[in-house]
Amino acid sequence: MKNKIQFLIILLLLNIGIYSQSIVFSINNTNSKTASLYSLSGERLSFIDSITASSTGQFSFTNENLHTGFYRLSFDKHKAITFLNDGNDIEITADADNIAESLQSVNSKSNKLYYEFVNLNKDYKTKSELLQLILSRYPKNDDYYDLTKQKLNELQYDYLKFVNGKSQKDPESFIARYIKSSQLPVVSNDLQTEEQLEYLKKHSLDNVNFNDDELINTDCFTNKSIEYLTYFRNPQLPLALLEKEFEKAVDTLLTKASVNIFVYQHVADYLVDGFKKFGFDNVVDYIIENYVVKDDLCLDEQTENSLQNRINQSKLLSIGSKAPNIILPDEKGNEVNLANIKSNRILLIFYASWCPHCKDLLPAIHKLYKEKKSFEVVAVSLDEKKEDWIKFISDNKLDWINISDLKGWESKAGQDYYIYATPTMFMLDSELNIISKPMNLEELKKE
Repeated sequence: MKNKIQFLIILLLLNIGIYSQSIVFSINNTNSKTASLYSLSGERLSFIDSITASSTGQFSFTNENLHTGFYRLSFDKHKAITFLNDGNDIEITADADNIAESLQSVNSKSNKLYYEFVNLNKDYKTKSELLQLILSRYPKNDDYYDLTKQKLNELQYDYLKFVNGKSQKDPESFIARYIKSSQLPVVSNDLQTEEQLEYLKKHSLDNVNFNDDELINTDCFTNKSIEYLTYFRNPQLPLALLEKEFEKAVDTLLTKASVNIFVYQHVADYLVDGFKKFGFDNVVDYIIENYVVKDDLCLDEQTENSLQNRINQSKLLSIGSKAPNIILPDEKGNEVNLANIKSNRILLIFYASWCPHCKDLLPAIHKLYKEKKSFEVVAVSLDEKKEDWIKFISDNKLDWINISDLKGWESKAGQDYYIYATPTMFMLDSELNIISKPMNLEELKKE
């Protein structure tokens, strides 16, 4: 029989008199001897402290510096409880074997309201999507259609009654502000499917207060961002067009978030990190060039470090700037000086023989090169083995200027141009000024 362990966390948030905030977790069916406390910001957790059980099975510590926001108590390796801290005493009970169903707030009205809201959102989302699906399949003259529509109207009415009632009762409270900004959008079921989608694109962010930077310490802005992006997701679109759709969503999100610099940076960081994880590189570059660099945003250190070459390339090698000179040997060992190439336009392309996209793109560029004859090509290989480089040139009959120092990512040319991915292209004029940075063949064709 597992012991019942009471997690007692005493946090000193107000240094007034002898008052100390008490946060207590009573958790059944756990043998944990330690628990860890984290603060939450979007999807990121920051470790605060660990607590060791006392002889009575209590976990306690004091801290005067905890901000208002969401926190997470972690125990039993992969189990956790998220709670809201607004400076008031908190007592929460749960069963470790079934946290979601057993979670209760004993004396914290804010946390009780938070858990009610979380459960209501899940219930509303599931039921409303099911009812909308039924309405889309049934003929309008069917009795069941009218019944379903009535049920959906009732569901929407009850949801809005809860949200409006709780957010308006004490509108300045942290939980009320969270509920108002985090509420799910409610769309009239009189609209057709396409009309509903357009409505969501235009109005689903209407209730989000992007000027409330305290909500950074919750999941509000990240949840609303991912929710908004789903309205632009279309699996039937090719990658290039899908990325263009996401760029539209990004414009709306970051324009709205720009009213508050802290929220702006928070949302930009989340979007960059998310699109990077899912391989939408063009969207990442779009955000960096049009928002991060343009407005000099400070991203999270972890995100910024992983994207430093991207940021530097966008900032230091922007259109109109002078490109670094390159002096490297060609495939025959002859030295090539980029500055000495006589051409009004030079396409500088960084690639590697092992790069899947390069295997498709370079032959296509070569065909365009032969057809247009309006620019010279200098292809810088990031290969490390000469035989791989030479074979790629031979197989694809690349009779343009091929150069490499065979140092891979450590290539000086690659570092001077802050290359973070292949292929990467720069169109230069005769003075090595950057004219454009084509992202793909279609953009290159417009040159």
